[in-house]
Amino acid sequence: MQPIRKFSWNDGGRSVGGFVGLTGDCVSRAIAIATGLAYRDIYETLKERYGTSPRNGVPRSIYSPYLLELGWESVPLPSLPTTIDEMLLPEGPTVIQCQRAGRPHAHLCTVIDHVLHDTWDARDDGVYQVTSIWRPGPEARCTLDSTGGVEKKQTGDLTQAEFEKIIQRLKAIDNTAKNQASTEAERENALRMMQALMLRHNLSRADLATEEGIESILYTRQACPVNGSKALSWEKDLASYLTQHIFPMTQWFSSRKGHRTLFFFYGPRNDVENAIQLFRELMITIATAAKLIYGGYARGSGASYAEGYVSSLPRESTSTAPNPPASNPQNNSPQSNSQPSGENSDATHSQTQSNNRELVQHRSLLVQRCAKDWLFLECGIRLVTTYRTARDFRDGAAEKLGKTHGAQHRVEVPNSPKRLN
Repeated sequence: MQPIRKFSWNDGGRSVGGFVGLTGDCVSRAIAIATGLAYRDIYETLKERYGTSPRNGVPRSIYSPYLLELGWESVPLPSLPTTIDEMLLPEGPTVIQCQRAGRPHAHLCTVIDHVLHDTWDARDDGVYQVTSIWRPGPEARCTLDSTGGVEKKQTGDLTQAEFEKIIQRLKAIDNTAKNQASTEAERENALRMMQALMLRHNLSRADLATEEGIESILYTRQACPVNGSKALSWEKDLASYLTQHIFPMTQWFSSRKGHRTLFFFYGPRNDVENAIQLFRELMITIATAAKLIYGGYARGSGASYAEGYVSSLPRESTSTAPNPPASNPQNNSPQSNSQPSGENSDATHSQTQSNNRELVQHRSLLVQRCAKDWLFLECGIRLVTTYRTARDFRDGAAEKLGKTHGAQHRVEVPNSPKRLN
């Protein structure tokens, strides 16, 4: 008997079954992972018995008899209330029902060999009490592996932002191939480039035809503990920097669990996983540098250094206007008006860049809105903005040194693919 050791993202085969859209489908997902049955079959069975779609939850009066029919047995609970992260479980699959205090809705998840399989980790909240447990009986239908139809992450998986850039590039190449003004050689070259990109990233023309495709995104929420018991100002600034400039599809919030503070990142799955990895690396780098130079990172000069460091990390320029031409006092020179076509080309290129940036920003806002809806549907969380007063003491010299070091830092996104040619 051991507690849950780690978390593994698993949608139970929902995406493989062709389901899209935001949902609170924890019952269908947990049963699919535990039994190994197809997600779609479980979904349709629960829908038939419940009389409505199970996408937003199924009462226990419906799924408990279904588990019993599949050969699963209810296990007595410990005499004392136990949270999900304190629960001791045997080897093999276990279906757990847990509930937050004061909340009417429960959550169902599956643990296999002390690994929690779900789209988010309920242990991070620290307030989910275990209310029911099911274990497979002698003739139960249970999973032989723990994949549940989930797509395994490979090194080099694209983040959502990188995927958007590839789609925009493919659309630009497609426009070149369709442009009647293009030469035959240009069209053939565009088609070859388009085919190579599609093969490399396993895409089709259907992906280009989709206007938004927001509902097909796989969301998750994962936590990263910080160094101390309180969220420091520079740690919040670092999280904001990552979600605004590196992974614009993701969002973050902070919460307390006991005496620890956790930073939660939520949004598209690959973006969240990469954001947490980069957040942890940068946080350790900055805190270590502050401690080596000033003896600490939580207050005083060390905190000022860390704040300066974060404030000067490289940011993508938002300026889309072309550089203005240098002033020339000899306006009557024949060279001043020798290249009007170049100016028109620069203006067109600038307008194209501006349009692409607006499309990506619009997409990011849509994903962020859907991620907040998913956070409420799946995790039952509504975010509230809080404010704290600024620190009284600031060390200008330490902050300046931090800005110098931060400006020299080269931020590399984990698992990012090489630049497309």
